[in-house]
Amino acid sequence: MNARIMYPYLNIGSFHIGTFGLLLWLAAVAATFLLHRNFVRHGIDADALNVVALVVVLGILGAKTWHELQSISELRASMRQITAPTWRHPMDILSEFLFWFRAGFAWFGGMVAGVAMLMIQGRNARPEGLTGWWAGVRMLDLAAPAAALGYGVGRIGCLTSGDGDYGIKTTLPWGVHMAPNALVPTRDLVQPTPIYEFFFSLALAWILWKLDSRSRTVGWLTGVYLVLSGLGRFLVEFVRINPRLYWGMSNAQVAALGSMVVGGIIMLTARKRVPGPVLIEPAGTPTAA
Repeated sequence: MNARIMYPYLNIGSFHIGTFGLLLWLAAVAATFLLHRNFVRHGIDADALNVVALVVVLGILGAKTWHELQSISELRASMRQITAPTWRHPMDILSEFLFWFRAGFAWFGGMVAGVAMLMIQGRNARPEGLTGWWAGVRMLDLAAPAAALGYGVGRIGCLTSGDGDYGIKTTLPWGVHMAPNALVPTRDLVQPTPIYEFFFSLALAWILWKLDSRSRTVGWLTGVYLVLSGLGRFLVEFVRINPRLYWGMSNAQVAALGSMVVGGIIMLTARKRVPGPVLIEPAGTPTAA
């Protein structure tokens, strides 16, 4: 594979569009489509586009907030730089703010904020007659296949932008050369780990979709998602370039183990939902699962 497959930016005249952001948008579109299909087959009266849009917005804000709060001194320095032009030059301040905001996000903060927003919307939508806490958990179940698909599509943005999310050196025929302007300190062939995660996520989305076609306990599918997605992330880290900090494991592997443990606990403690879901058959006849 050639370095020319790496396109950090698409240049259209004077416009420069970052492929990472473009793929994140495509991931949101894919997730919206699959979530809508899940709402339809379960007879859920909720707007998938509104759900995904709010989750994406809050997820971005949560990821940025979590990252910035890890270093208050750096945050203060950034704020001083942003406001340096003074409020008599608002456009300069806006330009500085946008430049600051475009980088520095923590995945964990985005996940926490996204989960919170999903549960809030679940409480409002009351899927399958559930209320309160259990309505929020059921929304997590319904969103699990879409989350897996969206994550996989978004990972391709890491590959096209060459953001440093790459694997170890390799002689495999599908190894890639990263582009000269990518954040990669090597010119050797490396493992295209985002592609591995993309295919794993497609398989996971399909598994979750099939599992949710039958009546399950509330939260069980969320537990399955946490276990399997954690397993995938844990395994791919063995061929990814990341610092080994804890017992020979990376930060991501420790987080992945935590995801699997939490997922397992959720599966064991999941509560039977009442009533069961209503699936819409292709012919349009509702049947109790």
